[in-house]
Amino acid sequence: MERDLRKQSRIIMEGVDRAPARAMMKGIGFSDEDLRKPIIGVANTWIETMPCNYHLRRLSAKVKEGIRAAGGTPIEYNTIAVSDGVTMGTEGMKASLISREVVADSIELVARGHLFDGVVALSGCDKTIPGTVMALARLNLPSLMLYGGSIAPGSFQGHDVTIQDVFEAVGSVAKGKMSEADLTDLENKACPGAGACGGQFTANTMATAIEILGMSFMGSGSVPAEDPEKDRVAFEAGQLVMAALRKNIRPSDVITKKSLENAIASVAMTGGSTNAVLHFLAIAREMEIPLVIDEFDRISAKTPLLADLKPGGKYVAADMHHAGGIRLIANRLLKASVLHPDEQTVSGKTIGEEAKTAQETAGQDVVRSLSSPIKETGGLVILKGNLATDGCVIKVAGHERMEHTGPARLFDCEEAAFAAVQSNMIKAGDVVVIRYEGPKGGPGMREMLGVTAAIVGAGLGDSVALLTDGRFSGATRGLMAGHVSPEAAVGGPIAALQDGDTITFDINARQLNVELTDAELQDRLKGWKAPAPRYKSGVMAKYARHVLSASEGAITR
Repeated sequence: MERDLRKQSRIIMEGVDRAPARAMMKGIGFSDEDLRKPIIGVANTWIETMPCNYHLRRLSAKVKEGIRAAGGTPIEYNTIAVSDGVTMGTEGMKASLISREVVADSIELVARGHLFDGVVALSGCDKTIPGTVMALARLNLPSLMLYGGSIAPGSFQGHDVTIQDVFEAVGSVAKGKMSEADLTDLENKACPGAGACGGQFTANTMATAIEILGMSFMGSGSVPAEDPEKDRVAFEAGQLVMAALRKNIRPSDVITKKSLENAIASVAMTGGSTNAVLHFLAIAREMEIPLVIDEFDRISAKTPLLADLKPGGKYVAADMHHAGGIRLIANRLLKASVLHPDEQTVSGKTIGEEAKTAQETAGQDVVRSLSSPIKETGGLVILKGNLATDGCVIKVAGHERMEHTGPARLFDCEEAAFAAVQSNMIKAGDVVVIRYEGPKGGPGMREMLGVTAAIVGAGLGDSVALLTDGRFSGATRGLMAGHVSPEAAVGGPIAALQDGDTITFDINARQLNVELTDAELQDRLKGWKAPAPRYKSGVMAKYARHVLSASEGAITR
């Protein structure tokens, strides 16, 4: 007996008593024939606030064509997105991580309310990727995520550039190393069209990892946003969700402890964003899969860094696509014996089967061979110590110092730190500390790309270290420790620091410490008082009340 493909939508669309529901659907153009087919939600994060998601209306139309061609009826609905790049360095950036929860909640609510039989979720900007997958995990309907794709690189003075270059140029202008006229020229050329930020920043990191996880189909994510092939990929996504419905492939079949480990290994191999730690901890918790922060370090330690991608390397996401795409990363993971090959993907094939079909472009050097890695171990490192008893995250892309000791330069918000960099108050050897920017303290755990890029642009990237209970952009590079937990707002050790305290980063020992005894830290904290909440009402206040530590994925409970 064939499985009922309309188990959900039949409840809301079938029977005499459902005539009012059908009447309303007919009011917007659906026919009786449409309503007798499986109903597939098309959750779109289209928005006009950034290039990352700007083209998703075009892609959603192709997804819907694919669903109709495969025998389903698509119903499109929208959710929100907040641009990290546009809001960076402002109060608006506090909305970014919070938006991940809103994306997940809104996709879940509409799908539950309208009893869809399956869902395709379209993502672009980096928080929309985990947000969509978190929603699909909660719903556990036949579903998949389609990434909108990377922006093309810009061209400035004869070389490729990304938004990272613009952020770093701000620091160069402050130091007199670049003219304002050149900055304007760069600004005009860095983002030539639609698509997410072009390096292996957070969006492309998460798109790569979700494809390796299996919730996006192989060959979809690395196709650039404005490549003509992207329309075909979107049509295929519509067809594939119907195939998943017929085969009853659900997120619970795809998202497992082993497939999460595969995804983490892909982040390590590609030198991906530290934000992946937050997002995969969150996705694991949605599936009630035990995953702890230390496992990122364990997996990274046995995974070679092979992809020579920005921000630490020289290539952009479009280059990786032309070299062989995410399938090539899967193949390298398989050959490195760090891939669990039998994990199912949304296509119905295992990740191992997909990896074996990789086609590598002859002569490419975007993804190194196993015999000549950029670095023997991956890009993610978890540090602990008396400043981060619950851990913090650092990205080591192959060129960073492995040790740094210096005096603390304390700032209780991002703006103060940025002003200090711009005013040439930060000196070689310093350890910049930005606190009260964590999940509760911010609230919202802002990314610090403005500060970190200004440090690099000022020529201090090789001599200054930074630590924060906030986050970093995937475009951040240098010796930068983020997600320091517990955060300052809950009385974590970072709250006890004073200007001039000696702080040591020891990457090899996986330690982040201040030269104070436990007794001295506790004595300082005796007089500490939690700051008054920055927001007393609205979504920010609600988030601050319910958010967990960064070491728990900064999810709300």
